[in-house]
Amino acid sequence: MRTTIILPDGLAEEARQRARESGRTFTSLVIEGLRQVLRESDMPGTVERLPVHGSPSDRPLVDISDRDALAAVLDADGLR
Repeated sequence: MRTTIILPDGLAEEARQRARESGRTFTSLVIEGLRQVLRESDMPGTVERLPVHGSPSDRPLVDISDRDALAAVLDADGLR
């Protein structure tokens, strides 16, 4: 199918350059990009941004690689 898409000049030129560098066509690069975006959007449970709640000043910050410190925070919050 033939179709027309309107791209910002800089994006189109960057894509053309990437296609040239990888020895492929501009069309094949666009097809791969669209397929990747569509695959990612079909994945259940995909989170684009992690939800943020509360404020760091309300809760202690802890180094999660420190098991003892992490356990103390989980115990204090009743999460363990």
